Amino acid sequence: MSVSAKVLPQAADLQPVRRALLSVSDKTGLIDFARALHEAGVELISTGGTSKAIADAGLPVKDVSDLTGFPEMMDGRVKTLHPKVHGGLLAVRDDADHKAAMEAHGIGPIDLLCVNLYPFEATVAKGAAYDECVENIDIGGPAMIRAAAKNHSYVAVIVEGSDYASVIEEIKAKGGTTKALRQHLAHKAYARTAAYDAAISNWFADTLNDTAPDFRAFGGQLKQTLRYGENPHQLASFYVNGDNRPGVATAVQLQGKELSYNNINDTDAAFELAAEFDPARPAIAIIKHANPCGVATGNTLVEAYRAAFACDTVSAFGGIIASNVKLDGATAEEISKIFTEVIIAPDADEDARRIIGAKKNLRLLITGGLPNAMSPGLTVKSVAGGMLVQSRDNGHITLDDLKVVTKRQPTEQELKDLLFAFRVCKHVKSNAIIYVKNGATVGIGAGQMSRVDSARIAARKAQDAADSAGLKVPATVGSVVASDAFFPFADGLLSAAEAGATAVIQPGGSMRDDEVIAAADEKGLAMVMTGMRHFRH
Repeated sequence: MSVSAKVLPQAADLQPVRRALLSVSDKTGLIDFARALHEAGVELISTGGTSKAIADAGLPVKDVSDLTGFPEMMDGRVKTLHPKVHGGLLAVRDDADHKAAMEAHGIGPIDLLCVNLYPFEATVAKGAAYDECVENIDIGGPAMIRAAAKNHSYVAVIVEGSDYASVIEEIKAKGGTTKALRQHLAHKAYARTAAYDAAISNWFADTLNDTAPDFRAFGGQLKQTLRYGENPHQLASFYVNGDNRPGVATAVQLQGKELSYNNINDTDAAFELAAEFDPARPAIAIIKHANPCGVATGNTLVEAYRAAFACDTVSAFGGIIASNVKLDGATAEEISKIFTEVIIAPDADEDARRIIGAKKNLRLLITGGLPNAMSPGLTVKSVAGGMLVQSRDNGHITLDDLKVVTKRQPTEQELKDLLFAFRVCKHVKSNAIIYVKNGATVGIGAGQMSRVDSARIAARKAQDAADSAGLKVPATVGSVVASDAFFPFADGLLSAAEAGATAVIQPGGSMRDDEVIAAADEKGLAMVMTGMRHFRH
């Protein structure tokens, strides 16, 4: 069915504001805005609680039920879905047919709409029950917003309190709203309703366990316009989606300059890795270019930091540091000895804040908690013409999941280190090889096309660390090694054995598992298989 090709009149750039409809869930700044409109001679129309708030402030306001001639009904579900509301928003003021319809049906124009939606995202984020979430799906609000935004040639639409000031300023200065402002507000309005509907549809998908819905939409709200992206010639912005998962998006930045695109990416990677470890034992993760360059646990946080730093003292310079416990003064003192970009932790004590405060460019982020490494979620990656969506890698291997496949059984300490190493390799770019000794990484090989190269690079870096520290033997001697995926041939395992590893953890599943197991037995290695792979690209 074709759409009418009628050409509508062109609206004047400046449109007066004589009547405004206000219906908001978040009433922050509402009264000051309503008062400014009233002082500018604007008639106020409102609904429910918004109307009461305006009236209680001593301002004249007309209830929408008086406008429509119908009371709010069905627990407020039906109140603005009426021709006198939508006709007032959608009417083309300069079109003779529209004007005749308005006069025939007693429809007055609405020149300004101010609506912020029911707090659906916040309701879901607090873990509300199904029925409560459904009741917080706004119907009338999005319908009015879309109507006003479509008719932005005549109507200004506000969906966010931060725009109150610019609208009032323009009305006072020019006697109405300009087309440029109305276009900007309409653009924001459609983006807001799109993000709102995306949140609802994704909630339904999660609730119904629909892992591949026919349509997927993702939305977010601007948190920060970034100076540039991964490189200075790229534009970038940071959006948040309302998820209350503790991390870089929800953290409070106590000090330091604004985070960059790379800072945000690396800080997220660091904190997600630190959260893999029980806060009963302090852990530190040091990240550089989205890969760990040192991870360790310790009896104290400063002990964990020193062990993580020792893994790669060169790469740690200018890195991102994440802690799974409150940052203390002793650890802050150690960290401040070299240049660090960002520290993120659940909290920081007064000594730590004071010490970090002396480093004006060092960012300190406080999250108030740890993300649950085993909770579900989605990750999204854009590709040409589409996007890849997958569940978050929340795989978790415990002692009971390990299958010993070699003649030699791992020792108790080796088992502890094997589990530690496998958790770390989940956060290292593939192909990943991780050497660990006594709860600390001692060599990390990341992002190589060959697993053998990853094993050799990790061993070489361990040797470099030993040489730098004046040690005769690299820390890989007597270590355990983790591989994020199976060894397709025995050569990768043999490289690890040459570096001095005594035990191996890997997923298994290769056609040549028997060859790899035989090679491990020949070298006297203990090897366990997990049955779970952790590719990270």
